Amino acid sequence: MRDKHARMRKFNTKETYPNQKLDNDLCQVVRARGTTVFVRGQVGQDIDSFESIESMSPYDQADKAMQNVDQLLKEAGSELNQICRIQVYITDRKYRDDVYQAIGKWLKGVYPVSTGLIVNGLARPEWVMEIEATAVIPDDPPNDR
Repeated sequence: MRDKHARMRKFNTKETYPNQKLDNDLCQVVRARGTTVFVRGQVGQDIDSFESIESMSPYDQADKAMQNVDQLLKEAGSELNQICRIQVYITDRKYRDDVYQAIGKWLKGVYPVSTGLIVNGLARPEWVMEIEATAVIPDDPPNDR
């Protein structure tokens, strides 16, 4: 049976986590059956080079993560105002205000459902937040307007 999901920006974890012994095939975005878009957890890192900047503040990490979400949704044929759900992971409660202020700037007027979690850590120690998003492809996708 043919795969009906579009898997975009495929990569292997050997490239993204070279100091770990991982060998997993993943992607940044899955467009499931053409209508639902799942965006992999995004952090304060460039999605093309996988480089992160250790000196980024929690606000700047969240802002960069949302830039990535915006870019990936557009590549998949969706947009920020089509986000239905976000999941936000933060490594310390003290970062919550900064992280949510940055996210809120990007999602003003969108009203997605949101789950926020405080976690012990993320894949890299310099990351203090990560955001996942689920969106839909609108009936008249932005690329067709």
